[in-house]
Amino acid sequence: MPEEPGSPAAPVALVGSTASGKSAVALAVARRMGDVEIVSIDSMCVYKTMDIATAKPSLAVQAEVRHHLIDLVDPSEEFTVSEFQRAARDALGKIAARGHRALLVGGTGLYLRAVVDDLTLPGRWPEVATELEREAQDPGGVALLYDRLSGLDPLAASRTTPTNRRRIVRALEVTIGSGSPFSSFGPGLGAYPATRFALVGLPFDPAVVDPRIAERFDRWLDEGLVDEVRALSGRPAGLSRTARQALGYKELLAHVEEGIPLDDCVAEAVRRTRSFARRQWAWFRRDPRVRWLGPTEHPVDLVLGAL
Repeated sequence: MPEEPGSPAAPVALVGSTASGKSAVALAVARRMGDVEIVSIDSMCVYKTMDIATAKPSLAVQAEVRHHLIDLVDPSEEFTVSEFQRAARDALGKIAARGHRALLVGGTGLYLRAVVDDLTLPGRWPEVATELEREAQDPGGVALLYDRLSGLDPLAASRTTPTNRRRIVRALEVTIGSGSPFSSFGPGLGAYPATRFALVGLPFDPAVVDPRIAERFDRWLDEGLVDEVRALSGRPAGLSRTARQALGYKELLAHVEEGIPLDDCVAEAVRRTRSFARRQWAWFRRDPRVRWLGPTEHPVDLVLGAL
């Protein structure tokens, strides 16, 4: 029988938006407890040499507290949710074998659900996806693909918007490639089943998060973010489609590769990151299993109480 959430053996997941302070809280908990290992749930921290704008923990911090699921692949490679799920299972198994406790920390909601709920994930059909992406680039292409999805899998279509290109293409890729509706793979993300993980969260406060996002970009620029992006752009192997979409990198690549003024690119990165933080909050707050930080509670105590 799996342990009930909140028991000493149950892994804990700390969720919240970007710039909410999750990493600092997790590090404080790990330093206090000694037997806690941090598992990064971030779709971009898996890429080597993409360090600054992913807010990746420094090598000194990683030497002090063991971290997992960081620097797994070259940025020229695609890295799927399924691959992340397998890597997480392996990391959690090793942590348990050492008699230590796992603290999952990150804001990539789908990756977290893949681990916490052990989602059954459909495969990939690259040739189908490539053709769908080509069709999506045509004028009105996304709308036409959405209409096709509505005919093939009305339930999947109802779970997205007519303009969400990424989700429409993925749903059609699976539906066409597998011959089964995309919605047939598991109960969907609208279900929140019982889990052995204890979920705790830091609420979103735009008055706190918005200034932090801007201040963080200023700090990253001082730390050499432009040089990091320029080095990534000049790599012979290039950057994968996924890596190029990383917040902060996508916008500064426009500066490095297209000559768009740096100030404009930074302003766009800040704007998009603030929008992303709101989407993260909308995602996580729908999960009824999350215990949110109370107004008079210290965030470290919140996590310690769940471990």
